[in-house]
Amino acid sequence: MQHSFIGKLLHLSDPTLPIGGYTQSNGLETYVQNGLVNNKVSAAEYVKNNLWYNLRYNDAALMKLAYDATMAEDVNELLKLDQECEALKSPMEVRVSSQKLGLRLFKIFSRYIENPIIEKWKKWIRERECNTHYCVLFGVFAALMKVPLEEAMHGFYYNAAIGMVTNAVKLVPLGQLDGQDILFELHEDLEKLVKESLELDRNLVGMCNIGIDIRCMQHERLYSRLYLS
Repeated sequence: MQHSFIGKLLHLSDPTLPIGGYTQSNGLETYVQNGLVNNKVSAAEYVKNNLWYNLRYNDAALMKLAYDATMAEDVNELLKLDQECEALKSPMEVRVSSQKLGLRLFKIFSRYIENPIIEKWKKWIRERECNTHYCVLFGVFAALMKVPLEEAMHGFYYNAAIGMVTNAVKLVPLGQLDGQDILFELHEDLEKLVKESLELDRNLVGMCNIGIDIRCMQHERLYSRLYLS
């Protein structure tokens, strides 16, 4: 096999990993209940806007920085990135879900890798010195499993995109083919997002998407909910 990392990347970015990603809507449920996302067109717009104006400057950017820090064996930088992610996630439910997803991701893949960074992270977890955010740990494991950065970034974006599309199909609701249409039309966006993320200005990391943050906060007080965030 020419690219031996592909299987590991597919495993790491698999949306069916038993970490609880399917329970999170990241504010989409509020958009749907408020009537702002109500058909195929508005669902596609929501997904694209979230990828371009939220994920690109936050989770995807931090994933890339965590990958770089892991390659440099800079454990102190990894802890700082985890703390930065904690500070940037204003909505409580989104912050907590990111911690839980990251911890479950760590429990799965830490069993397969022997590395000082993994041992250090285990110590931080025991002593409650870290927050175990998903995007940071995705970058750590992608680097340790020797997945090239560009491909790891693509897998990270695809995982986020398919999660949002799946949620939209359930919540709006949409037909299954509608969801596949949205996902297929995102392929070019994903390629562009990867290229831009690889060259993103460090000063832009953490740019806030106020609209999404507000909808995530409003989700905490919805009368009825299917999702945890």
